[in-house]
Amino acid sequence: MPSTLVGDAAPDALRALVADDERNIRKTLGLCLESFGCRAVLASNAREALEALERHAIDLAFVDLRFGEANGLDVLGQLLATRPRLPIVIVTAYASVDSAVEAMRRGAVDYLPKPFTPAQIQLVVDRQRAQLALTRQVASLEAQLKAEVPEAGLTTASPAQRAVLDIVTRAATSDAPILLRGENGTGKGVLARTIHAQSRRREHPFATVSCPTLTEELLTSELFGHARGAFTGAVRDQPGRVESAERGTLFLDEIGEIPPSLQAKLLRFVQERNFERVGESRTRHADVRLIAATNRDLDADVAAGRFREDLLYRLNVVEIRVPALRERPEDLLPMARRFLAFFAAAAGRKVPVLAPDAELALTSHSWPGNLRELRNAMERIIILWPGERVPAEALPGRIAGRSHAAAAVIGADLTLEMLEREHIARMVGRTATREEAARILGVDPSTLWRKLRRWEET
Repeated sequence: MPSTLVGDAAPDALRALVADDERNIRKTLGLCLESFGCRAVLASNAREALEALERHAIDLAFVDLRFGEANGLDVLGQLLATRPRLPIVIVTAYASVDSAVEAMRRGAVDYLPKPFTPAQIQLVVDRQRAQLALTRQVASLEAQLKAEVPEAGLTTASPAQRAVLDIVTRAATSDAPILLRGENGTGKGVLARTIHAQSRRREHPFATVSCPTLTEELLTSELFGHARGAFTGAVRDQPGRVESAERGTLFLDEIGEIPPSLQAKLLRFVQERNFERVGESRTRHADVRLIAATNRDLDADVAAGRFREDLLYRLNVVEIRVPALRERPEDLLPMARRFLAFFAAAAGRKVPVLAPDAELALTSHSWPGNLRELRNAMERIIILWPGERVPAEALPGRIAGRSHAAAAVIGADLTLEMLEREHIARMVGRTATREEAARILGVDPSTLWRKLRRWEET
């Protein structure tokens, strides 16, 4: 007989598959699940169990270890081949340590010996409901983030980026500090928000401090707050980002730019979670999770005495190296199309299509500005190019290839700035870090950083 659905629970209730060859067990477990607000789908053999997965949106499965003529562990494998993430609980009257271990090894999430109690079933159901709620919440947060920040799309065909996302998923469940390393524009801020959205702190604030944009005094105040009269303009007590992120996540962008004196205060906070506001002697405590990001070679900064070694060790408990856009070529054109769709929707116009010569120009460019440069280029197309087909000429000159052609001939009709931009772009494109590019170019890394930032904005 085909699989059957029992119970009159709400249509959106958790659906549980009961796969057992004993009719009484199927009926008893089905009624038990119904009493907990579930909809039970009953199957008496492996074929019916597999059919149930095709016909119903199953959220949880209970599978008998001795399933008629079939081995429950083999059925488990067949179900997971169809639905890899399906939570499966093995149920058996012949419980043993070996069978329990083997069931978990093959992908079961739990193991229940017969006779089981309603309390044991309810525990399994409640645990799965909580997991489903978490999964749906993360999906909702990601959808909301993607609607506001197109870089937040986490779908990738790049092995390098998939490895990063795997670490992000695992690291999000802990409270350990995370250090994101990578070039400017690679999406470190987006990954920081993704970690927060997937963490247990997701219901609490996410606060960002951009370290290079403030003086030492203002950065200290921004982090830890200040008391009234602490400095000129401090007309009232002001809490800092550390306090505003209580029970949430604090993201320190470009951590390598903070001055040595503030590094000592930050180290104390990382170690003890204690701090004082500027101009105040009262010690305060904050419960926040720290994520830091940098485009600098902090190991070289430690060797040069510019960054505290003990602070680096505290910050990079989990280190994630974010690949540059040129290191994930599989994602380039899909990301370009995603940006076009995002900005076209914002402008209320039809999404234009990239012509083959435009695709060639995009894939040939070194992308020193990474995702930020790609985003800006696609936004520029939506603003300036009226057609529904985008040729290479619609792209900025440095991407379309005109500057490449001119730069190949010294003495051509081009400015010194065009030569400089082309040379720096190629150097950044072929070196592993911006620090290495600056060393070869014979300039300070901060000078290179300022030039690239200025060019990205033009």
